[in-house]
Amino acid sequence: MTVAARLEAPATDHLALRRDLAAAFRLCHRFGWSESVGNHFSAAVSPDGRRFLLNRRWQHFATIRASDLLLLDADDPSVMEGPDAPDASAWAVHGALHRALPQARIILHCHPPHATALATLKDPTLLPIDNNTARFFGRVGYDLEFGGISDNEAEGEHLVRAMGGHSVLVMGNHGVSVTGDTVADAFEDLYFFERAAETLILALSTGKPLAVLSDAVAEETARGWLAYRGMAERHFAYLTSVLDAEDTSWRD
Repeated sequence: MTVAARLEAPATDHLALRRDLAAAFRLCHRFGWSESVGNHFSAAVSPDGRRFLLNRRWQHFATIRASDLLLLDADDPSVMEGPDAPDASAWAVHGALHRALPQARIILHCHPPHATALATLKDPTLLPIDNNTARFFGRVGYDLEFGGISDNEAEGEHLVRAMGGHSVLVMGNHGVSVTGDTVADAFEDLYFFERAAETLILALSTGKPLAVLSDAVAEETARGWLAYRGMAERHFAYLTSVLDAEDTSWRD
């Protein structure tokens, strides 16, 4: 597929996935997690993850439609020559992650306020102090080597190593990246991670000692969440119904 063809892929290609990802952008903005016209969400469309959907450069999350998403090839850097190419940081992060981690079908990267505040701590470990924080026990990778804007190949490879086998990456002094099998799964984890970070930040703000769960209890709680993973589809369906009640343009 040529660059032109890839950037002009018909909106009917992977339509359901396009719509889910477009909804995630709109919902991210509704929750107050968008940031000007930056940040990026992507979704793999090939088994090896190397072909993926990504938002074009500097389009506000509140305006993104299913047909706006670019279909890119992680092995073809010439996609960056197109008029609507993603920005360099989007390509460096999402291209590298999709090339190296085919199991990461969906990658949501943004800077929610509490998750980002957590990322600025000298020790940004998400301590298990309640159900939501324990949900992520053993699932979070930490990158504590902030080197500025992630807009080069070396930084992308660095993030791949930091992500490792985890589904969430706290990017020190930066933000958070969440992966999932479906858009609904990834968005649900983004939602709960931000809630968990908020709880921890609020608890820390009291200045009083934290009642941190033991590793055994935290691990058992994390396993207990597995039976509730179906919540993601129900929650996402409700949230998209709210979008539809106000504006269905995200589906276009």
